[in-house]
Amino acid sequence: MANNTKGKCAIAIDAMGGDFAPHNAVVGAIEAFNEAKDFDLFLVGKKSEIKDVIKKNNLNFNSDFIVNADQVIDMHDHPTETMRTKPNSSMAVGTKLVKDGKAHAFVSAGNTGAMVVNSIFGMGRIKGVSRPTLTAPLPNANDQFTFLADVGAFVDSKPQHIFEFALLSSILLKEIYGIKKPRVGLMNVGEEDSKGYKLTIETSKLLRDSDLNFIGNVEGNDIFKGTADLIVCDGFIGNILLKFAESIPNFLKAAIKNYSNKSTTNKLRVAPMVFPPTKRAFKDSLSKANPDNVGGLPLLGVNGISIVGHGSSSVLAIKNMVLAAREMHNKNLIEKIKEELTNYAEKK
Repeated sequence: MANNTKGKCAIAIDAMGGDFAPHNAVVGAIEAFNEAKDFDLFLVGKKSEIKDVIKKNNLNFNSDFIVNADQVIDMHDHPTETMRTKPNSSMAVGTKLVKDGKAHAFVSAGNTGAMVVNSIFGMGRIKGVSRPTLTAPLPNANDQFTFLADVGAFVDSKPQHIFEFALLSSILLKEIYGIKKPRVGLMNVGEEDSKGYKLTIETSKLLRDSDLNFIGNVEGNDIFKGTADLIVCDGFIGNILLKFAESIPNFLKAAIKNYSNKSTTNKLRVAPMVFPPTKRAFKDSLSKANPDNVGGLPLLGVNGISIVGHGSSSVLAIKNMVLAAREMHNKNLIEKIKEELTNYAEKK
């Protein structure tokens, strides 16, 4: 494979990553490839298993773009240990494709921690980034998204790290989502500047002294209100908030079912909600909260496009992860991040 950094977009997919690999990863990636038709796709993993999925699903794919990796990182592997114990894993091989300039992006629904570690050590960090971040979109009451960073790339952070999360994620919002001057809020236990603890107080000062559109402290209920376009916090809090938010649609469905099962009267009251047109409207109204539609989350700050998905990612989720990586390449996200960080460093 020739160096492809300046040529046609090339995306590598971790065919062995996720609870339903290699099926979902292979089928979803090829669906994205067949839909867009304007990028190269590498399937990384155990070649024989990848070929079996292609054959069983009657898919057409050039076997020259299957890259063999005979080790698999599972959900129980310790992230940092995988660099030593599984040097020929699909994650290690996939991120190396990016480092070597043979691909622009690597996509995986495998072990999140291992994906973060392999992306950092495999692709390297962009100059000026001390700690990358995972940024997640959450639906809000304005029929838009409130973005949250960090949601679990790291569980502990210093003020400078959280400031960088805000900087990196603001670039994402500008370049990919067209939000020219994203409103940035800092997650806290109150709006007042005096609230919080050392981490939030020091982070607030960094944000206020920057050119970012910092609107101050925000609280948990501001996520769904849409008070800010971007809310930053450490990865421990962010991951808890993300998992909680993702559980809400299923809780609503269970609550309605439980209510309905209590009596015939309740069933009649709920009947309009399960009538097909109403049920469809309810489902569509929650579509922004569907992880499959989001696909995966970008790991911002590494020197290449890295998309991390749920372990339970469906075929649709994988497809959307690949298409998201394609969009980030087409909009030149990595170079835009480098330019912004250089400009920031020159202003300091």
